[in-house]
Amino acid sequence: MIDSPLLGLCTRTPGVGKTTLGKELASRSGLKYINVGDLAREGQLYDGYDEEYDCPILDEDRVVDELENQMSEGGVIVDYHGCDFFPERWFHIVFVLRADNSVLYKRLETRGYNEKKLKDNIQCEIFQVLYEEALASYKEEIVHQLPSNKPEDLEDNINQILKWIEQWIKDHSS
Repeated sequence: MIDSPLLGLCTRTPGVGKTTLGKELASRSGLKYINVGDLAREGQLYDGYDEEYDCPILDEDRVVDELENQMSEGGVIVDYHGCDFFPERWFHIVFVLRADNSVLYKRLETRGYNEKKLKDNIQCEIFQVLYEEALASYKEEIVHQLPSNKPEDLEDNINQILKWIEQWIKDHSS
């Protein structure tokens, strides 16, 4: 039996604060933090390169294979902007961060995104593409949206998730 929850953390458009939240949450909760982008980079888990978006193409099957053992142990926070390729059994809860378009635009512009990549990511946020993807991939009751516009949101989100973790552990202890 898994004695610590599995969190699909922060799937959403790049720049909404997934990594900041995930790392801080892991630090305070004792759960293991996995950034899928870093994992892919370290293991070269790619299936080519997308010239249009100027980024590598993730080999989703290899990522799932790489993570399978860690996920079966529990106590993991997974950080990635997409979620539809992760097995449903992996997560007890999925948190989706949201950012206002003006805030997100500035964050992505600061990262040096090209115009097409910037525009497409903003449209993705406007149309809630990744939130809809999460709802289609997991049971609706485990998918939750959290705001990520200002520094106070980070602390509020961490506190809310820590309360959820505490309750999950109480509910699942023998």
